[in-house]
Amino acid sequence: MARLLAVSVGLPRDVAWRGRTVRTAVWKSPVQGKRVVRRLNVDGDGQGDLAGHGGEQRAIFVYQIDSYRYWEGRLGRHDFVFGQFGENFTVEGLSDDEVCIGDRYRIGDALFEVTQPRVTCYRIGIRMAEPRMPALLYSSGRPGFYFRVLHEGEVQAGDEVVKVADGPERMSVSEVSALLYLPGHPDRKLERVLRIPALSPGWQGSFRALLQQKQSSTVVTGNRGLAPASGPPPAWPGFRALHVSRVDRESESVTSLLLEPNGGRPLATALPGQFVVLRLRPTSDTPPLLRSFSLSGAPQADRYRVSVKREDDGLGSAYLCDRVRVGDALEVSAPRGAFTLEHGSGPVVLLSAGIGVTPVLAMLHALAAARSPRHVWWMHGARNGEEHPFAQESRDLLRALPDSRSWVVYSRPTSADQLGVDYDAPGHVSAASFEQLRVPRDAQYYLCGPQAFLRDLTAGLAAWGVSGDRLHTEIFGPGPSLTPGIAAVPYRPPHTLSGPPGPGPRVTFDRSGVEVSWDPAFQSLLELAESCDVPVRWSCRTGVCHTCESGLVAGTASYRPEPLDPPADGNVLICCSQPQSDVVIDL
Repeated sequence: MARLLAVSVGLPRDVAWRGRTVRTAVWKSPVQGKRVVRRLNVDGDGQGDLAGHGGEQRAIFVYQIDSYRYWEGRLGRHDFVFGQFGENFTVEGLSDDEVCIGDRYRIGDALFEVTQPRVTCYRIGIRMAEPRMPALLYSSGRPGFYFRVLHEGEVQAGDEVVKVADGPERMSVSEVSALLYLPGHPDRKLERVLRIPALSPGWQGSFRALLQQKQSSTVVTGNRGLAPASGPPPAWPGFRALHVSRVDRESESVTSLLLEPNGGRPLATALPGQFVVLRLRPTSDTPPLLRSFSLSGAPQADRYRVSVKREDDGLGSAYLCDRVRVGDALEVSAPRGAFTLEHGSGPVVLLSAGIGVTPVLAMLHALAAARSPRHVWWMHGARNGEEHPFAQESRDLLRALPDSRSWVVYSRPTSADQLGVDYDAPGHVSAASFEQLRVPRDAQYYLCGPQAFLRDLTAGLAAWGVSGDRLHTEIFGPGPSLTPGIAAVPYRPPHTLSGPPGPGPRVTFDRSGVEVSWDPAFQSLLELAESCDVPVRWSCRTGVCHTCESGLVAGTASYRPEPLDPPADGNVLICCSQPQSDVVIDL
């Protein structure tokens, strides 16, 4: 007979961890007597990070006394107390390999439904004083699971746990957990798990992404259910030399370089919207500069076009715009990135401001080359005609499309700019004009431009009713960080380390412009990046969740510990990896 051994609750608290402050409610303590279980939690309980924990689908976390005994033996521990694993209900019975998603149970006066396995999180490592714990839970098949509360009521320790209904498909918690986090992901099982209505929406989305990855006609490696799409594997590792065959002045501040191979193997045809990394050597006595540029021309296998805006304080852009000549050689990475035009027949809206035009211009080239029948909107913001690169080129491409519209705005038009000829309205591209222009809400939206432009437009489009899965954005420079539960600290720009350099290989975070020497005192590339205040994203810190997955532009890395499922080819999990040679990370 299954039985409820303990009911535990805890409110969020601040915990010191590695010089930072973590907000967490992973510390739970058992309570005596009856407690009311409500839609979102047990009375007296709370969650410190509502983005990763809590909510209707994760109201009650359940863990088993059998797993307690397993971990006592494996870890050599005898200090566990009820609530040790952050659970609300400690139960006898209900093992993860027997309980199935969708099963329903009555405990006391309340009715529950199993919705998903436990969410992987570094905070269980803090609670257990064992950093490996997030990975160990999943590799052992003992993650625990969440209840949704179907009927609120009172429960107390000692209550019998009565099963009242079987979930469809009979897929256990352990099986579902392994399907997402461990290698394999068979199509048949993915189809089965998606037929379980009780499975939480987040896990449904992960499994749909995995199924689409498995059924894709293109080769896509890695775990799409955990990490966003990163595009196909890079066509070559590191960099190869390409020569500059043409230099074009596109506007007062933008110069385009056409890059071609010097004989030998052809280039890989980039997907429209992808970028390349250039390794530049302005002088022989200083370290090389690494700069990323979206490809701005038609996708071709024999040439690439990059378009560079000259910045007053930009060493890389000044070198490319002022000093590079036809015949010069540049070191170029293979095309990378997942900001790419998706196949389909629905409407497309290409939104850009300033030099953010480059990746969406490549998309426009692809649509025009295919004479696409899709309804295409071209919306661009520039300062004025002198600062409007590719104005004529984009007009010519739009004329090649049977169903296209254009909307160009100038923020500071000059007397030479003709309204209705050079531009359509003064001001900035904003979501406020979309209703008036009858831009379709059900289009796929591709946005690239300055951070303020992206922030305002994505928020405006979402408020206007465009769903998040239709919004695709490309960011120039470092992306936003994700450090769940960490208290906010004053912003510090990325920087090198103080003190003597480490004895190891060079590590370059190319988007942040930081190059440092590896020091084995760090446990991972993630720890090194954090020490340099490079914006990073992570959650488990042990190679489970893939939140930290980043592009490995050049070099090699090893893992300690090994991740449960490897990242996509050309990527690296920085939370558990160390450089084996000079590396370039797309951060």
